[in-house]
Amino acid sequence: MPTPSEKLAESLEILAKLQRKYGAAIRAKDISRTHRDRLLTNGFLLRVMNGWLIPSRPDDVEGESTAWYASYWQFCAVYLRQRFNTQWCLSPEQSLSLHAGNRTVPKQLVVRAPRGRNKVTNLPHGTSLLDLRAALPSSQDRQTVEDLQVFSPESALIEASVHFYSNNPTDVRAVLLTIRDASDILRRLLDGGRTVIAGRLAGGFRNVGRDRIADDIVKTMTAAGYAVRETDPFEDRPTLSSHSRETSPYVNRIRLLWQKMRGPVIERFPNAPGLPRDTKGYLKRVTDAYVTDAYHSLSIEGYQVTADLIERVRAGSWNPEANEDDREQRNAMAARGYWLAFQSVQEGVGKVLKGGNPGQVADDDHGQWYRELFAPSIASGLLKPSDLAGYRNGQVYIRKSMHVPLNPDAVRDAMPAFFDLLREEKHPAVRVVLGHFFFVYIHPYMDGNGRIGRFLMNLMMAAGGYPWTVVPVSNRAAYMNALERASVSGDIVPFTDFLAGLTRHRLDGDPLPPISLRP
Repeated sequence: MPTPSEKLAESLEILAKLQRKYGAAIRAKDISRTHRDRLLTNGFLLRVMNGWLIPSRPDDVEGESTAWYASYWQFCAVYLRQRFNTQWCLSPEQSLSLHAGNRTVPKQLVVRAPRGRNKVTNLPHGTSLLDLRAALPSSQDRQTVEDLQVFSPESALIEASVHFYSNNPTDVRAVLLTIRDASDILRRLLDGGRTVIAGRLAGGFRNVGRDRIADDIVKTMTAAGYAVRETDPFEDRPTLSSHSRETSPYVNRIRLLWQKMRGPVIERFPNAPGLPRDTKGYLKRVTDAYVTDAYHSLSIEGYQVTADLIERVRAGSWNPEANEDDREQRNAMAARGYWLAFQSVQEGVGKVLKGGNPGQVADDDHGQWYRELFAPSIASGLLKPSDLAGYRNGQVYIRKSMHVPLNPDAVRDAMPAFFDLLREEKHPAVRVVLGHFFFVYIHPYMDGNGRIGRFLMNLMMAAGGYPWTVVPVSNRAAYMNALERASVSGDIVPFTDFLAGLTRHRLDGDPLPPISLRP
């Protein structure tokens, strides 16, 4: 007779087959009640609504949102395909956000379908789906993005409401900047004689520095006998560099967000003291901060570490062969990797104290920080050597976050643009806050992004003469909430205020946070 473990393994094999076929959306009718109940009981499945489930992890806390946010887009694609076959399309507004590279989980997803019921379907964690009974755009005005049927960029720009332009300027501008010429836009405007929208689009293109496209829209519509009054749909005008002809929406979005966020950071962050004259003294204070920094940074990531373990790892007196407990081994490997990476970061601090461009130093060195963080885990067999191969090749999700980091291909576009921005940025406070934020926003690695983000923050601190600053584990909730607010809503103020408060305490001579607190 099979043991309980053997029965669970059999059910997991069934689940694996369903995931290969359907992805993150499992219909209850596709799995027997016996297997379904067993997987639900053991935490490998979660109910979304009547008749639908998603895979989950048994170590997730009950009521946690991670599994839902990680499954959201794939679930919606499968669910809508099952309901409407191919006769559905996301709203033009949501289509624009997806074209802009914004994968944030919306509170309500609006879908058009000829067989829609004009009804809201409630989904987990306060999200919902509204299916409107509405005609679909023509086939030439539709595209498929990651199994989601959406308006094409040109048709979405035409159909989106004027309120979406003013309420979501970063997404709209990011898409406007991907349009190469006016041809496809004009064909749609002329076919419908849409003069008001033509004026709005002309103003929008001019707002982002695409004067030629704006002129082509106005002149061509006028030549066709239409009177067009150009109007700017945005409330402000961004300052875009020569990179504004970039066609990647992910890069455009990051550049636009950077410009939008600079002002609040400059306004709210303490003035930089400037490079210290006593370089040796500064570096000694960094060395002295190691134990406290390692304790809090690792604790924020969920590792259970002690000051004693950190000191033994630094001294080389910890013996991994004598430690058989898997959790303890992982904790110790993380502590050892942190020590190796910390030394590499110190070398970078020395470079910027000598006047090196901090963005260039971070670009040159961050890969080494990553390799050092995980080298002990590779050596011990906890990770594979290929895990150090560079930026991630798979999708990653942030625990409990509605923000979905960039896909692997977009990461390869975004990271060079990010370091360009960091190299070109002249204001020390902007480098500190936005350097940290955008690194974790892009999330270029499968693991270690938070630790590297805080290393990068402190490298930028050194470049401005600010003291080495530690994010206390006791403030983890406020820290993560501020990052979430910036990632999901584009509001950098809470994160700026959070880091500014820590920095002011250090500038006032306050000591680093204690290490007696448990995460």
